[in-house]
Amino acid sequence: MARKILFASLALAPAALAAHYVFHVNDTVLFVLAAIALIPLAWLIGEATEHVAEHTGPGVGGFFNASFGNAPELIIAIFAVSGGLPEVVRGSIIGSVISNLLLVLGLSMVAGGFGEIDRRSLFLQLGVIGIAILAFLIPAVPGWDGDPERDFLYVVTVPVATLLLLFYIGITVYNLRKHRATHVADAAAGAWSMRTAVIVLGIATVTTALVSEALVGSLEEFGHTVGISEFFIAIVIVAIVGNAAEHGGAIVVARRGKIKLATEIAISSAAQVAVFVAPVVALLSWAVGPGLPLSFRPVEMITLGLATVIVGLTILDGKSKRWEGWALVGVYSLMVCVFWLAGDR
Repeated sequence: MARKILFASLALAPAALAAHYVFHVNDTVLFVLAAIALIPLAWLIGEATEHVAEHTGPGVGGFFNASFGNAPELIIAIFAVSGGLPEVVRGSIIGSVISNLLLVLGLSMVAGGFGEIDRRSLFLQLGVIGIAILAFLIPAVPGWDGDPERDFLYVVTVPVATLLLLFYIGITVYNLRKHRATHVADAAAGAWSMRTAVIVLGIATVTTALVSEALVGSLEEFGHTVGISEFFIAIVIVAIVGNAAEHGGAIVVARRGKIKLATEIAISSAAQVAVFVAPVVALLSWAVGPGLPLSFRPVEMITLGLATVIVGLTILDGKSKRWEGWALVGVYSLMVCVFWLAGDR
C-alpha cells in the first residue's frame, strides 16, 4: 500500500514544476508543494540505488546514491552563486556534510537497528572529510577578519579546490576498484537490470534537481516571511532539501535491513560534498558570477570538525546500534540550535 502511495505521489513533482514555471504561485505555497514532492523522489532514488547495489555491492551502491543524490546539491549551488548568494552556498555545503554525517547516519541507524557496518570503508570516507577540513582552513581563516568575498581569498581557494578535486578522483578510483574486487555479482531474484536502475536514477535525479531549484527559489522569501536568518536557511533547510535523495534513500534501505549500504550512502555523500561539490562549485563559480571563496565561518568549521570526530567514535566498533543513532540525531539537533543562535555573518 505504501509503495502504491509513493508511486502515485510522484505526480507531485510535475505539479510543483508547473506551479513554479507556469502558474508562478505564491512562494509559501510553492515551498510546501516542492518539499512534499521531494519525498517520493527521494524514495525512488533509494529504490533504484538498492537495485544497483544488487549488482555492485554496498560500497559501489553507496557511491551511486551519493553521486546521483548530490547532483541537485551541485545544481542548487550554481544557481545560488549566479543569484549572488555566496553565504547560502557556503552554508549549504557545510550543512550538507553535517546533516549527512549526523542526521542521515543517525536516522539510518535508528531505522536499521543493530548490524555490522564496513568500518574500514567508512573510516576512509571520514579521513577524506578530515583532509577537506584541513584544506578549507587555508581560505577560511583569513576570511574571519575582513571581507570574506575579497579577491585574494578566491585566489587562495582555486589551488585548494583543484587539489581537493584531484584527491577526490584518486580516492574514488581506489575505492571503486577495491569494492569491485571484493564483490561477487549475485543479484537477487526480482532485481531490476543494471540499465533500468541507472536510467531511473538519472531521471529521478534530474527531476529532483528541478524541484529543488524551485524550492530554493522560494526559500529566501519564505525566510523573510517567517523571520529566519539567511544562514540558518542555508545550513539547515537548503542542506536538508538539497540532500533529500540521500536522506530518503539511506533510511529506506536501512529499514529493509541493509544497514551497511545505508551507512555507506550517508558517509559517502558527506565526503562527496566536501571534496567534490565544494571544489567544483568554487572552480565553476567564476563562470556564472563572482568567484566563490571557500571562506567558511568559524561556527561552520568547528561544528564540521566536531561532527566528524563524533561519527568516528560512533563507528569505531564496526557495529550499528539504535541508541547511537538517536545520539547522533540529538547532536545534530543541538547543532541546529547553535546555527539558529549564530545568525548571519
